[in-house]
Amino acid sequence: MKKTTAHHIANVLIEALPYIQRFTGKTVVVKFGGHAMVDENLKHSFARDIVLMKLVGLNPIVVHGGGPQIGQFLSKLGKTSDFVNGMRVTDSETMDIVEMVLGGLVNKEIVNLINRHGGKAVGLTGKDGDFIRAKKISPQTAKLDDEASEIIDLGHVGEVSSIDPSVVDMLGRSDFIPVIAPIGVGVDGHSYNINADLVAGKVAEVLKAEKLILLTNTTGILDKQGRLLTGLTLQDIKDLIADGTISGGMIPKTRCATDALSGGVNSAHIIDGRVEHAVLLELFTDQGVGTLLLSRPR
Repeated sequence: MKKTTAHHIANVLIEALPYIQRFTGKTVVVKFGGHAMVDENLKHSFARDIVLMKLVGLNPIVVHGGGPQIGQFLSKLGKTSDFVNGMRVTDSETMDIVEMVLGGLVNKEIVNLINRHGGKAVGLTGKDGDFIRAKKISPQTAKLDDEASEIIDLGHVGEVSSIDPSVVDMLGRSDFIPVIAPIGVGVDGHSYNINADLVAGKVAEVLKAEKLILLTNTTGILDKQGRLLTGLTLQDIKDLIADGTISGGMIPKTRCATDALSGGVNSAHIIDGRVEHAVLLELFTDQGVGTLLLSRPR
């Protein structure tokens, strides 16, 4: 090995050391989604990141999405999906498929990837141990044209009503890595599909996690000139939403993050999941690869 290469590796490890020391024993909830879930290299780099986090003393908890995979499976069955305000209308038949794809195919693929790279992952849905209680989301208003609108029942689309952290906390504080599919159960016994960002945020909140990390298909929160913003406080986020800097699909992600911060999570990160080893780079380097959100200024 060349001396310059060895020095570079040593410098990387030294830069990571204070972060490892600070976060040892802490819980970090990571929402896995977007391009990182479909690109083979990114999937493997993500799995290695999670295994390394566990090995150096952190307690990673993974919550995953799976919208594209659900869509592909529905298409194979000749079933089309309607979306209202970004949410899939989910009848009983579609919910069966969502459970099979999210709680089965996707969840077990992630578990297998982590295990192949030396981890001990355990797959869960919110129905296991009844730990994610859900309630049906309210009917949504959809515009038909400039004049008319329609109220649409989204079916088995839910939101989190409560979380019992005991099962996940027990696994996370042992040798195991929980991998959670965002499916909850209602008081009526029905299953509900819940947005994975929201589940990740709520899990982080009830566990009083050190960090919530949301993988996205963007570099993070950008200003109006397209420059990356970081070190943002709750007030900064409110101002950026008010002036239109944060808009569209980034609004629910930032609100999920700010809700977690308000609920006791120390920091939230919206990072670029298209970058290999994005989670490690954000956790253990000075520069990071996304937007850091804080409950209060440092």
